Amino acid sequence: MEEDQEAVNLAADWADISQGLRKDLGQQAHSQWIKPIQPGNYCKETGTLDLYLPTEFSANWVTDRFADRLSLAWKIARPDVRHVRILVHPGRRQLPELRLGNGGRPSSAPANDSAQGSVDSLSVALAGESFAALGQGPAGIDASQTFNSFVTGASNVLACNAAQRMAATETPQFSPLYLKAATGQGKTHLLHAIGHAYLAAHPHARIFYCSAERFMVEFVQALRQNQMIEFKSRLRGFDLLLVDDIQFIIGKASAQEELLYTIDALLAEGKRLVFAADRAPQALDGVEPRLLSRLSMGLVADIQPADIELRRSILESRLQRFASIVVPADVIEFLARTINRNVRELVGGLNKLIAYAQLTGQAVSLQLAEEQLTDILSANRRRITIDEIQRTVCQFYRIDRTEMSSKRRARAVVRPRQVAMYLAKVLTPRSYPEIGRKFGGRDHSTVIHAVRLIEELRTRDADMDGDVRSLLRQLES
Repeated sequence: MEEDQEAVNLAADWADISQGLRKDLGQQAHSQWIKPIQPGNYCKETGTLDLYLPTEFSANWVTDRFADRLSLAWKIARPDVRHVRILVHPGRRQLPELRLGNGGRPSSAPANDSAQGSVDSLSVALAGESFAALGQGPAGIDASQTFNSFVTGASNVLACNAAQRMAATETPQFSPLYLKAATGQGKTHLLHAIGHAYLAAHPHARIFYCSAERFMVEFVQALRQNQMIEFKSRLRGFDLLLVDDIQFIIGKASAQEELLYTIDALLAEGKRLVFAADRAPQALDGVEPRLLSRLSMGLVADIQPADIELRRSILESRLQRFASIVVPADVIEFLARTINRNVRELVGGLNKLIAYAQLTGQAVSLQLAEEQLTDILSANRRRITIDEIQRTVCQFYRIDRTEMSSKRRARAVVRPRQVAMYLAKVLTPRSYPEIGRKFGGRDHSTVIHAVRLIEELRTRDADMDGDVRSLLRQLES
C-alpha cells in the first residue's frame, strides 16, 4: 500500500514537473524527449530516483541535453531526492547506470551508442577534488565537444578563436570571455571545448564548470547548511571558471553578490573566466550594475545563427561519425535548408533520422526525412507564399509581375515563370494544381514540367543553379 501511494505521489510530482518543462522547453522538445519519461523506482535511503525512457538512444539524448534541468526540478519538487538516474525502461536493453548527483550530471560510464558514438569525458571538481580525465562516460564537461569537433563559419569564427585563446598556454588578452548566442548555436559546445583544451595545456589545473541553475543550487545548499565559507573557498580555488546560461541567475541578489566577489577574486589572481548566455550583458534585466560591469569588461563574442553553408558543413562533419550509414546529398541539402533555427535542432534531426533508419532497417531518403521529421520541419519552416515567390522572382529577373499569369511564351518570360513554379513546389506545401491556379490557371502538367525542367537545368547549367540558390537565400532569409 505504501509503495502504491509513493508511486501515485511520484506520478503527481512528475505531472507538475513535466508541465513546467513544457513551458520552458517548448511543445516540440517536450513532446519528443520529456513526455516519454516515466518515474520508476525511488530509494528513500539513498534519495535516488529512477526515470525510465523507452530506448537507449533517447536515454542518452535526454541525459546529455536535460540532465541538469531534470535533477534541479526534482530537487525543488521533492527535497528528499538527491540523485536522479536515467535508465532504459525495464524489459528493454539496459543502459549502465547514469547517476545524476552533484547538480544533475552523470558520473558513471555508459556503453557506446551507435547513433552518437563513444563519448569521452572529464570529471569536474566540485568539492575540492582535482579535475581529471576519466576515460569514458559523461560528466561535468563532455570531452566529445572539443575544438576539433566544432565546425566554424563566418557566424561563429570570432567566438571560436576567442575561446581557443582562453584555453591556450599564453595568458589571454581579455578576461572574462562572454559568449552570447541564441539557444542551440554552439556556446555550450565552446565552454566544454575550453575546459577540455585548458586541461590538456595545464594538466594540474583546477576547473569548475556549471550552469547558472547549478550555481544557484550549490549556493542555496551551502547557505542552508551553514557552509558558505567552504563554498567560497572552493570557488576561489579554481584556475578556470566556466558558467553557462548566466541569464538564469537574474534576480537572485545574494547569489549575484557572491558571484561578483568570486569574479573579482579570480581576476585579481589572474585566473580565467568564461560565461555564456542567450543575450548580451546589457540585456540581462535584473542584474546588479557592478556584476553587469564585470561581465562586460572582457570580450563579448557573439555567435550568429548558422548560415546555409555552415549548416551543410555541420551535417557533413556529423556524418563522419556514421561511416556505415549512407545519407544522400539531397537529404543533406534538404535538412540544411529546412532546419535553420539552430544547430542543435539540425544535428538532432539528423540523429533522429539515422536512428530511425538503423532501428527499422530502412534506407535514408528524402521521403523518410519528410515523414519522420514532421515536427522539426514544421517548426523551422517560415510560411513563404506563392505571391512572395512570384514577386521576388520578378524583381530578380526584372520582369513585370503580370507575366507570372500571362500567356506570353517568350523565353525571357517563360524561364522566370518556370523558376517561380519550381520554387513554389520546393518552398510551399501547395499541390501542383494549386500552384497552377496561381500562375494564370495553368494545368498541373505544366507545373510538373516546369519543376522537372528546372531540376534538370540545375545539374548542368551553373548559371541557372546560381540563380536558384540566390533566390532561395532571399526567400529563406
